[in-house]
Parts: sequence; C-alpha cells; structure tokens
Amino acid sequence: MYEELLKNIAIDDERIVVMTAENRALIRNLPSVLGKRFIDTGITEQCMVGAAAGLALRGRVPVLHALASFLSMRAFEFVRTDAGIPNLPIKLSAFIPGFLSDGNGPTHQAVEDVSLMRGIPNMQVFAPANEQDLAIMLPEILASKHPAYIRICHRPTSFQHQKHFEIGKAEVIAEGTDITLLTYGFMLEQTLIAAEILRAEGKSVGIVNLRSLKPIDEAYLVDLTQKTDLLVTIEDHFVTGGLYSIVAEIFLKNQIQVPVLPIALFEKWFKPARLQEVLEYEGFTGKQIAERILGYHTEAIQPHIVASEFAE
Repeated sequence: MYEELLKNIAIDDERIVVMTAENRALIRNLPSVLGKRFIDTGITEQCMVGAAAGLALRGRVPVLHALASFLSMRAFEFVRTDAGIPNLPIKLSAFIPGFLSDGNGPTHQAVEDVSLMRGIPNMQVFAPANEQDLAIMLPEILASKHPAYIRICHRPTSFQHQKHFEIGKAEVIAEGTDITLLTYGFMLEQTLIAAEILRAEGKSVGIVNLRSLKPIDEAYLVDLTQKTDLLVTIEDHFVTGGLYSIVAEIFLKNQIQVPVLPIALFEKWFKPARLQEVLEYEGFTGKQIAERILGYHTEAIQPHIVASEFAE
C-alpha cells in the first residue's frame, strides 16, 4: 500500500523525488515508474541527505528511505544541518524502527530515534500505527512544508482508523475514566489487546493513538488529565526522550501533577529474536502490559487503604 500510494502521489506531483540508501524494501517497483526521479545513492545515508537538501533548495520534495537507525543516527548531523536548520521539506521514511527490527542487534535498533529527531528545530515526527494509518497520514506529511521523520509501520491489521488526519492532532480511539493508554506506532497493536484485558477486569479504559508526536496534541493531553485517573505511556523506545518525556514536559510546563506509568525500554536495548519472542521476553505483549498496569493500579490505591485502616 505504501509503495502504491507514494507512486500515485509522485505521478501527480513532479516535485516528488524518491531516494534510497540501498534500501528498496518499500519501493522496489518505483525505479521503472519514476525514472530519473528515483535515486539510489548506495550505502551513503549522509550523502543522500545532503543531495536531498540540494534538490529541496531547487523546489523538489525528496522522500528518503533507509533503516531508521541509520537515518536517525548515522546521518543525524546532516539531517540537523541540511534539513532542520534551513527548514527544507525533506521527508525521512525510516524503515523497521523500534521492535520492528526484531532480529537485529543494538546497532540496527532505533529505540532513541524519536528523542533525536524531535530535538531538531523545524523537524516534525510521525508514527503511523499500521498500513492503513500510514496511508491516511502520508499525503498530509508530504504536503507539509517542514522536514519530517516518519517512523514507518506498514503492518496490515484489522483495526480501522479514523479517515481524517490532521498534523498535531491525536486519534482518540476510546475514552476511559480509570486508565487511558497513550501510544504510537507498532505498539498500538498490543495496546488494543491490553485494553480488552483491562476492560474484562472492570476498568474504564481509554486509548489514544499519538501518531503525530511533533507537533503533538498538547491541548488534548492537558484536558485529558481532568478525565482519567491514570495515564500510561506505551512505546518501543527508550523511556528517555520518547512519549513519556514528551508528556512530562507538557505537564511540567502547565504545572499539572498526575499519575503517569511509563512502559518503555529502560536504559537497555532489546534482545534480538523473532518479533513475538521479543515482545514476550521484554514484557511488551498486550497481556503483560495489562498485568503491569493492574499491578501498578493496585499499588497506587494501597496507601489510601492503609491510611484508612490506621485512622480507625
């Protein structure tokens, strides 16, 4: 779906130039369609970004493809200097971010990419949850005048997203008064499973897909603190710099104190394996997430029970 959508957009808009650093997994059939508007620079992510900046300065909209770890880290200085500082509309399609790099070791794991990319002024950061979400979001992202980092997730799922996407707005899937689960990207799959388990335990559970991480829906998050008892951030990213940090920054800025439980990677890369095995080993299956939340929820109310008994 991604390739077909990008092809159709590029056919209709001659400004689009598709580029890759010898990673054609998402765009194998585009060279014959786009001709000179398809450029493979080889394994040279830095040079690809530099070349894209030159094209952007001449009115093109380059869409770059490489592994998320290499776009966000190997080419970081070039992204910062050649895309961020001049605010050029270079789009970074980052392949296999987070747990999606399952069988790869730490060198190929992009679990700090959100932190790095959102720290660049002018850079927008997006994290579609699946194939349909990506298709809904892509036209708006490509139309933006700013550089953008897209945490690509093109897995097909049965979940049906809201058809409207607006940059900077959250997709509110469900509202709940006990617990609200905040997530993005691939982890929405497991979050939906966790929500069903929590509801079976009698909890009122909200689910929010924060597919636009920068800009993020700050007004909604601030308002949400008045509507739910516990917020849970769920992400296949380091706890530092990702969604948990974003939420903390927003709440501190607005002088809001509210319980927030982070479910993320704490100062460690994940053990490489097949995707399901990674989730189970690291504790990120829907069932494990639900169990962690239920345990936290019990601990959170325990001090009030003890205080009540002591008072008697």
